[in-house]
Parts: sequence; C-alpha cells; structure tokens
Amino acid sequence: MDIAETRLPQDGNFNVKMEKRSFEIRVSTFPTIYGENVVLRILDQTSALFKLEELGFSEEMLNHFKQLIRRPNGIILVTGPTGSGKTTTLYAILNMINSTDKNIITIEDPVEYRLASIRQTQINPKAGINFATGLRSILRQDPDVIMIGEVRDLETSEIALQSALTGHLVLSTLHTNDAPEAITRLMDIGVEPYLISSSVIGVLAQRLVRSICPDCKVPYQVDPKSLGDEFSKSEGPVTLYRGKGCKNCKQSGYRGRTGIFELLSIDEKIKQLISERDSTQVIRDIAKKTLGMISLREDGLRKVLKGITTLDEVDRVAY
Repeated sequence: MDIAETRLPQDGNFNVKMEKRSFEIRVSTFPTIYGENVVLRILDQTSALFKLEELGFSEEMLNHFKQLIRRPNGIILVTGPTGSGKTTTLYAILNMINSTDKNIITIEDPVEYRLASIRQTQINPKAGINFATGLRSILRQDPDVIMIGEVRDLETSEIALQSALTGHLVLSTLHTNDAPEAITRLMDIGVEPYLISSSVIGVLAQRLVRSICPDCKVPYQVDPKSLGDEFSKSEGPVTLYRGKGCKNCKQSGYRGRTGIFELLSIDEKIKQLISERDSTQVIRDIAKKTLGMISLREDGLRKVLKGITTLDEVDRVAY
C-alpha cells in the first residue's frame, strides 16, 4: 500500500504473531470526506478448520449434503452475502473429501487458509490470472475436484458448468439471497438453462447467527400470536431462550456463532423447471412441496425452539 496516497481506495495485508498464534490482517482503506475509513479483517491461520458437522447443519440436511459432495461430477454452489461463512463451508467440504488419491485444485481471491495436499492458486489480475483464465489452465492439470472462489461473470460461469459436465466435481460461491435465486442469477448472467439443469446438482444458501451463551441461558415464555405466522398453530405460550449476560459473554448474552441453511438439490422436476425458465418463486414452491426443502427462516426458527439462537438473530438475517 502507498502510505502517501489518501485519495484512492487501497487493499493490503500484513501478518502478526500473538501468543504463539499467527494472524493475517487484511486491510481495506476507503477515502471519505472526513479522511480514510479503514476496515481490518482478521484471519486466524493457526485455528483448526471446521468440520461439516460443526457448522450447524441438522442431521437430515447434513446427510443429504454429504450425498451431494460424494458425487463424482457436477457443480455445488454455496450462496449468501459477504460474511455469511461461504468460504468456511467450502473449506470444510474440501477437508472432508481431501485424500492422496484425489487431485484437488483451487483458484481463490485470495487464498484464506492453507490446506495440506491441495493445490491452491490465488488470482493475479496484473499477471493475467483471473478466475476464467486460471480455470482454463486448471482443466489441463487433470483435476478431480475444482474449487472456484466465486462465479461472477458469464465466462467463468460457463467454464465452471462445462467442467462439471466433463467429469469434475466443482465447488463455488455465488451472491444470492437464497438457494432458488442462484438458478435465476445464472440465467441473468447469460448461462443457458440446459447447461444449468445438466450440471448443477445442489445449491446451499446460508447465514450466520450468534449462539446463545450456554452459561447464562434462561428460558422465557411468549404469546405465539406475537411471533407471527410461524408460531400461529401453537397452543398456549411458547418457550424460547435468551442469554441474560455474564462475564463469559461480556454481558452480551451471545457466545460463538452457528449457521442456518437452505439446501436445494436438483432433481428431474427442478431440471424441467430450469429448462422452461420458470421463475424463482415457482422453483421455490416446487422444491418445498416435492423435495421438502426447508427455508433459511424455517431452519433458523428450529434453532430458536432448540435454544441455540434467538428470534432477534433470525429476524436479522432471514425474512
């Protein structure tokens, strides 16, 4: 970074060691009328990678998702806004399927965690390596599994989907609000429906919510009518949970985070809807009716009733 330049946005990074732990700090500066705004993103490089079982999946959804991951080819998309844990989920998938007999190659922007036995590449626009050009080169490396940091344009999307058709398992991310929206987003980018229906095998949407502190969790009862349609069928008061605040959670009532998820698997009926360019709402309704797809909010409410998180947290990230 140019420390003398204050009029342009800049990105940089540095590394620090504290208490025998190594951290990478990503720096982003942005000029404002009051001076430069600085945001730091902290990556703990010595922390152990999460396992899929630790991310917050329900048992049924986890088993279904593992079946998709074991498929030899096809593309799995993980969707959600920035900071929703998409990269953590992708690394957990790679960690699960990583073995010496599999050639796993990633192209990322940037590489966040170093994984043993996996060939990781960082895009470098100045050297002419972007997602599209890097992906073309990866296909000549005889990979079994390819992880792409993000599909953000038509060229990258088409190469990724075609790679999934030619015997590769492809993992990538997309910025959409929920799982069915990923299908229409690919169409909006310009990808042909036949390519989507024949290559996409699953879409996972996710959000992060704060977990209730286990040391100060207390139950309380509320009138189901005040909670909206989701609890309207409940007879009598509904028992929910919250953290009252303690020294272990710094009086916040929350400690740690967990995920809420929505998994759309692509079956023959969904493939037909994609080929006919049906709307997101139609795909969503059919997926709920025939596949039993659980929405982000429904998964969040189940965690509220189990005392894992609070209704306020679910309302904050899912509607």
